[in-house]
Order: sequence, then C-alpha cells, then structure tokens
Amino acid sequence: MTTQQQVQHLYWRAGFGPRPEDVASGLSVRKALRQLLRDSEKVELLDSPEMHYQEPLTPFIAVSRGAGTPQAAMVTTPDQTAISSGMEQPAPVAPLSGRSAVQRGRNQPPLLRRQDMTPQQRKMQNNGIRQSFYAMNTGWMRQMATSPAQLREKLTFFWHGHFACRVRRPDAALHLNNTIRQLALGKFGALLLAVSKEPAMLQFLNNQQNRKQHPNENFAREVMELFTMGRGNYTEKDVKEAARAFTGWGYNGRGEFVFRDKDHDEGSKTFLGRTGNFNGEQVLSIILEQPRTAEFITTKLYRFFVNDTPNPAHIQPLAQAFFKSNYDISALVEQMFSADWFYDAANVGTRIKSPIELLAGIKRTIGLQLVDDKPLIVFQKALGQTLFEPPNVAGWVGGRNWIDSSSLLYRLQLPSVLLRNAEFNVALKEDENDIAPQVSKADRTFRQQVKTTVRLAPVQAMLAKTPAAQQAAKLSEFVLQAPIRPDNLALIQKAADNAPAEGRLRAMVTSLLSLPEYQLM
Repeated sequence: MTTQQQVQHLYWRAGFGPRPEDVASGLSVRKALRQLLRDSEKVELLDSPEMHYQEPLTPFIAVSRGAGTPQAAMVTTPDQTAISSGMEQPAPVAPLSGRSAVQRGRNQPPLLRRQDMTPQQRKMQNNGIRQSFYAMNTGWMRQMATSPAQLREKLTFFWHGHFACRVRRPDAALHLNNTIRQLALGKFGALLLAVSKEPAMLQFLNNQQNRKQHPNENFAREVMELFTMGRGNYTEKDVKEAARAFTGWGYNGRGEFVFRDKDHDEGSKTFLGRTGNFNGEQVLSIILEQPRTAEFITTKLYRFFVNDTPNPAHIQPLAQAFFKSNYDISALVEQMFSADWFYDAANVGTRIKSPIELLAGIKRTIGLQLVDDKPLIVFQKALGQTLFEPPNVAGWVGGRNWIDSSSLLYRLQLPSVLLRNAEFNVALKEDENDIAPQVSKADRTFRQQVKTTVRLAPVQAMLAKTPAAQQAAKLSEFVLQAPIRPDNLALIQKAADNAPAEGRLRAMVTSLLSLPEYQLM
C-alpha cells in the first residue's frame, strides 16, 4: 500500500474523506495524523440563528424509548440545590460567541402543553420545530464537510450514535450535541457525566420521573447496557440500586440540570459489589473503575474506526492503555491510528459508509454545495440515517444493515443527481421518528431537480501531469478505497472519452462515485 493510500485511509476513518489538496501536500501518515490531532484541538460549536426555535410557550417534549408519539413533560419549578459530586466535574460547555443564554437553549420560559393548543397552533409548532432541526442537520453536514477539526467532528458523530438521544426540543438537542462536541476528545468520564446530566438525555430516558420510593430504571439500565459496560456485566439488582442513586436527577423549566435532594434516595445501596450511600456521580465513578468499561468503549470505537469485526488481539492492549490513561479518548484514537494493523489490507476499503459518511464525503471530496440544502434531509431519510433522529436509544446498527435493494439503488443514483443537477424522485416511508410521523404519501413524496455546484479545479490540478489515457486510473486511486475492477476502469475511461472536453472530468468523477466500490471506505 502506498503512502497516499494510507493517508487517504486515515482521512476517511478519522474524518469525512480526503480533499485533493490533502493528497497533493505529500504528508506522511505520521504528519497527517499529527495535523488531524492539532486541527481538532479547536472547538467549533454548531450554531446559527435558524437552529433556535423561539416560541414563548412550548412544551419540553421528548419521544420516550420505544414510543412513536410525543409525550409532554410537566414543567417543574427551578431548584438550586447543590449537586453533591463523587467524581470530577467536566468543564461547562463554552458559551456560543455573541449569543444569549436563551439562544443557547438555557433559561427557557415556562412551557405550554400541547393539549392546551389548537390544531392550527400545533401544526405551526411542528413546522417551526422541524425547520430548526433541519437547520441543525444541514448545518452539521456542512461542518462535517468543511471543518478543519475533522477528527473532532468524526468523534462527535460517533458519540452521537453511542449516546443516542431523540428529543422534540431543538434547543435541548443542540445543547447535547455541542456538549458532546466539546468533550469528544477529552476524558470519557467527563463526557459520560456531562451527557448524563443533559436535560435531553434525562428526559429521553425518563429520569425526570425517577424519585425515591418510585424509582424509574430506564436511565440507569441504559447507562450500563449501552453507554459503559455492556449487557452481561451487571445484574438486575445493580440496575435497581443504580436507579436509586440517580433519584432526584432532573431539569427545570429553563432546561437546566437540577438535583432535587427531596426526591433522592439517601439509603444504603449495594452496586457492583460495593456498598454505601451512593449518589449518581459515585455510581458513574464505580462504573469507570471496571476494566470492562474500557474494553466495551474501545471495542465500539474499534468497530467504528477500524473494522466491523472486533479483533481481541488489537483491542485488549488498546483497552488496557485506555483504562490506565484514565480514559483519555485522544490518546486512544492516536494509538489506534498509529498501529501498523490499522493500515492492513483487511481494514482498508472494507467498511460500508453510513449515509452520513457517504453524503459528507461527497461534499468534502469535490467541494459540493447544494443551492438549497433541504434535499440533504430527503437523502438521509431515503438512505436510512437522519441526524438527530436515531431509531432508538441503541442508535444505528450500521454495517451491512445500511444496504438493501432500495437504499443501494438510491446510493448509486445519488452522484448523477448531485453532479448533473438531475431530478430526484422518492416516496419516503412513514417515519415514526419525525415531528409529524403520520402524513400522506403525497406529502412524503419528493420530486424536484437538485441544483448544486462543485469544486473540480483541485481535482483537475491533481491530474495535471497525468496523460489523458491514464487519468481515469489515477483518479480512481484517489476516489476509491477499494481497488477498481478492470472492467469498471474501462467503463470509466469510455465515459470520459465520449464526453465533451469541458465535461470530461465531471463525467469521470460522476462515474467513479456511482460505482459500488465507492460505498466502501
């Protein structure tokens, strides 16, 4: 494998793909990794005025696990009780520059319940909320494709699926996303604690209803099963005891975390073999003391960044170092990307791109921009992955589940639609995760021309010294991570030869992006 192929592999796994200028720079793998780490030190929070849905009286609503219909939460009065801490508190998320606390999703006014609104008011509210989520979605897609902090954005995307959360309030979802972004490369313990105290997560997993004498086990169970240790490493008794420790954790009417000591169970608890008057922070600390937690997180990161099939010989040393480093995420991924086996043929061009990685990769590689970003939402829904709308608390399954007969067809059609300003026609399935899930087929049908611009000059510069007869092969080495088959290369070359001179490069790029091999990274 050439150095260029190794660097491209790194950029696809640690980010959303290489640009022509990344390849032209001639960096070694070590220098490319160092640059990725350095560029990702800066935190660029996701924000724009369009993302902030402002309504004086709106309920804080989430879709509970396993449910398809919104559930309104009763508004509580603020409680300024101090939080007793058994573990190090994470640094607060940095304020968005130039934006008020209200715009950041804090200090929200009392919220009106949906049953108190007319049908027309509910429809207007649904539309306003949907538009805010669309702005968050497309804004994040833009940031994935253009941000220098590629590794931070890629890890934010990973944690977005790991700490899967689906809420109705855009401000709560945005704050959770930015909390994850800020802590994505830090210590896992700080990230875990911060996410556990996010109102969006507490609402989604019902901990707002977790009170002494009437504990709700949802939050405690998912913290152990999906966020830290994995199933089989705790007992039902541990779930019940942890739920007691998290009693009193909630949020107030302004969307701020609060600890209500009157609702907290102060009795003795036995959790993972330890006995004491534990609170939520102390339960999280005990979880982090388990080597199994480091192994679980490392395995999940390995499956995301390296290979869908875990290799214990690779994972065990990583997990042990991760545990000894006090769960330093940055050190873990640097060790992973520095390993010789990361660049083995078995790990290159073998992972199916998720819909988001596919779309962001096309945008980044050829500088593609849509005149109207809304079709990006349609593409995501058609392909089975919509940002801020995970299917459930377990997140997206991924792997071969990304591909079925209809989604593969859309994937292969997409480059022609985007690079030829063609019409895209799809009747989306009913989506229980949408703000208004029950809509007619006509309202779910998208049929319109998708207008775009692309930046092919850097690609042209990359091919400037390559003879015309060899350009298709040269370009395939940049666009594809999996080797191109000779018959496909012949088809690409034929498409280029048959195109007018001014459209030759576009024809080659379009044909390469339309190959099944482009679905792999």
